[in-house]
Amino acid sequence: MKLLIAYDGSRDADSALDDLRAAGLPAEGEAQVVSIAEVWLPPPGSLDDQNVEPDYVESVLSYCRLRGSRAVAEAEMLARFAAGRVNAALPGWKVTSLAAYGSPGWEIVTAAEDFGADLIIVGAQGHSLLSRFVLGSISQRVLTEAKCSVRISRGKIDLDGGPQKILIGFDGSRGSWAAARSVAERNWTDGAEVLLLNVSEQIVPTGIGRFVTPLAAAAAKQSHVAAPSLIATSATVAVTKLESAGLAASFRSRAGNPKQELIEEAERWNADCIFVGANAWGSRLERFLVGSTSAAVASRAQCSVEVVRSLSAKGDETDPWASNARPSVIEESK
Repeated sequence: MKLLIAYDGSRDADSALDDLRAAGLPAEGEAQVVSIAEVWLPPPGSLDDQNVEPDYVESVLSYCRLRGSRAVAEAEMLARFAAGRVNAALPGWKVTSLAAYGSPGWEIVTAAEDFGADLIIVGAQGHSLLSRFVLGSISQRVLTEAKCSVRISRGKIDLDGGPQKILIGFDGSRGSWAAARSVAERNWTDGAEVLLLNVSEQIVPTGIGRFVTPLAAAAAKQSHVAAPSLIATSATVAVTKLESAGLAASFRSRAGNPKQELIEEAERWNADCIFVGANAWGSRLERFLVGSTSAAVASRAQCSVEVVRSLSAKGDETDPWASNARPSVIEESK
């Protein structure tokens, strides 16, 4: 497994390092810590005035170069410091550090692609007091544009020291199967609990119900009843596979808004992390877009959230996980 960790010295970045021990990572792997220096040059054309003295232009450029070199030096120091903490948290891993300059969001995504990362770990936000409520612009860009899975880490003070609790948003789609598989393949503490939660939104119109013909309303009700039964059947298979991986797994279903119910259930259940698929129905654009539910949960949850991208659209047909992750009749009918 290859892990890329973005670090900027902020409190949320430190929380992301603390969260490594709770991520169920394997005993061995490769990790790269990257710190990005934001280097700014004068706006284009700002020094093109013919009345500007050449010495002044040179002094401005020299000042910018000096600030840039200091910023890169600071990024190098931060990356080395964080690499030391990662070594302590993951002693069996090979850990390297990298410092770069440019736009942080873009450079993190580029570094992950160059490194061949399977997972990017980033704090919810950088230097801000709103980190528990609003996803930072850098984290948002990484979440949206990365081609691999992304973990939005939020530190959690564990007072009871009980078994880890992992909540999976499950709707029977390829994305949710990828999330379940990712959980099954991790190394969790003994007694770890997994809850697969399906939240189905009401299909039958309410306020405008009088404009829907009886036949259409009946069809909507029938589809609303059929979909949960298919999901429950799929979830039973997923629960069995999670249990075979040594996890105490269960399934729960309820009606409501997935963006809200997943977050509220995580709080009620005191979940350590939420796993969701990057895109519910395995869209062809899954590697480039994040579904609205996944993005909303990653932005608003108070615990860590891992948005899982499956790099193989079709998967290995001999793989039992892949065979169960095929699009359901719901998707095929679209």
